[in-house]
Amino acid sequence: MKTLARIFLLFAAVILISCEGEPGPPGQDGLDGLIGSVFEVEGDFTPGNDYTLFYEFPNNFEIYDGDLVLVYILWEVSNGTDVWRLLPQTVVLNDGILQYNFDYTLGDVQIFLEGTTDFGNLLPAETDDQVFRIAVLPAEFAKNKSIDVTDFNAVVKSMNVNLNSIQKTDLSIRAN
Repeated sequence: MKTLARIFLLFAAVILISCEGEPGPPGQDGLDGLIGSVFEVEGDFTPGNDYTLFYEFPNNFEIYDGDLVLVYILWEVSNGTDVWRLLPQTVVLNDGILQYNFDYTLGDVQIFLEGTTDFGNLLPAETDDQVFRIAVLPAEFAKNKSIDVTDFNAVVKSMNVNLNSIQKTDLSIRAN
């Protein structure tokens, strides 16, 4: 009797294993492709724009709660290499403090000056033709603690972003 029960169980197991149902819904794409996006913006901080650059994400771009938005300023060019610094960045001047800072929503990024210095006395090098890169990392990807977010090049490399594909926008010619 035990032999007959074992044969029946073996037969039932083979039938169940060989059964195939309808395929389930497709899963999420893996992290092996393009992860996140980078946008480059350039503009002038002026009294007319209240020393604020406003960038609206493109209509075809979606950002979600929990995504990490980082903004980097082109600080200098050293031996032909761009040096990017993560905002906020603080500069101590003779008459006070100047800080480049930002905030964002799911639809836009504002990059602005704040501090104790008189913005009207700033040099053109501190206000004109300022270049920023906005990096948006998906929430799941951003949880990776091994990424040094202060290093723009490391962030871009980990996101698998081609630097030639970065969208560039001149905010000086856009209306606020």
